[in-house]
Amino acid sequence: MSTIIGTFSSREQAEKAVRALRDKGFTEDEISVVAKRGGQQGDFETAGDDMGGMGGASQGTAWGSALGGVAGLLAGVGALAIPGIGPIVAAGPLAATLSGAVTGGVAGGLLDLGIPEERGRYFEEEVKKGRFLTVIDTDSGMVEDAAKIMRDNGAADVESH
Repeated sequence: MSTIIGTFSSREQAEKAVRALRDKGFTEDEISVVAKRGGQQGDFETAGDDMGGMGGASQGTAWGSALGGVAGLLAGVGALAIPGIGPIVAAGPLAATLSGAVTGGVAGGLLDLGIPEERGRYFEEEVKKGRFLTVIDTDSGMVEDAAKIMRDNGAADVESH
């Protein structure tokens, strides 16, 4: 298995990439998206400002709705409070990894996927800045396809591990 990772500056770019990945045959079991609540251009403002329950079904649903098409294409949307980052929303398999690695933050969850610690910290900082992190965990024969789709849809910092 290989992990392809990259960041998008907008929800629309991330949605377009996820849609293209799905069209190419990647499944929701392979694609994850992580974003910070209150990211660029008020992406999560419609979810409300009360972070009280963090992780309740209604909160996850509201945040999933805020992700628009990404949430519609991926299962497992969840809201988490990550120390040092604050509230995030995650969709796909990485959501489960992050919920089990809350103390390690996004970097800790990425380390579990084989992303080196230094690069994981870099991508965690990108999420803090409001970028949308997209991770594809797939077999090695699909790495180039995934990376190309991500780049073609505006991803920056595309890497494979």
